[in-house]
Amino acid sequence: MTEQPKYREIADALREAIDNGDYGPGDRLPGENPLAAQYGVAAMTARQALRELKAEGIVESRKGAGFFVVEPFTPIRRRGAARLSREHWGAGKSLFAADDSRALTTDSYVLGAVTPSAEVADVLALPEGEQAFARSRRHVVDGRPILMSTSYLSNALVAGTPITQTDTGPGGIYARLADLGAGPSRFREEVVVRMPSADERACLGIAADTPVIKISRTAFTEDGRAVEVNEMTLDSRAYVLEYDFEA
Repeated sequence: MTEQPKYREIADALREAIDNGDYGPGDRLPGENPLAAQYGVAAMTARQALRELKAEGIVESRKGAGFFVVEPFTPIRRRGAARLSREHWGAGKSLFAADDSRALTTDSYVLGAVTPSAEVADVLALPEGEQAFARSRRHVVDGRPILMSTSYLSNALVAGTPITQTDTGPGGIYARLADLGAGPSRFREEVVVRMPSADERACLGIAADTPVIKISRTAFTEDGRAVEVNEMTLDSRAYVLEYDFEA
């Protein structure tokens, strides 16, 4: 049997100590030098053990202060198919309600007409020079920012409708698009994982080495018209992406 790398032995011991309550949320773990001395390894090996726990979302690093145990957070199971079904939003339910029963708070709202990127303008088939209507917001669960999102729609389509208000009403944007005769019948999502930008780190409260999940969703009407582009950035530690579909 292959001997376990030393850094994993250290990580396992620290994880067990956390599970046993020897270190609670907010507690600082021993630093790399004390760990190196305790286990008779190089400081780099001890650092690798701490980073292993950080990658698992068990601890976080604070610049110049060390590694600290994080408050446990049950990941949100994002149910890709169920949340977008007409049966769900058509019944006046929020998309998030299909994912999780915890209370969702939305803040950092920005509403208004904007000049979209060339890519968004092309997807929405906006005439040259026409603005899009943007809805930007941040979602927070249990005091933790989990997602930042911006939806783009044709300003000509939604101007003067509830879609331009902070509260769009039961069923959200898709129910209101249906009221306009432009309800979605098909969606396409593209998923990419990458490291966060400075703005994303600040908005989500994450470290520079915490990956984010980028999801770009386009909503199409029955005749194939794109009526919304939604660009989302998710804290990868806060989500499990679930896609359930027939074979």
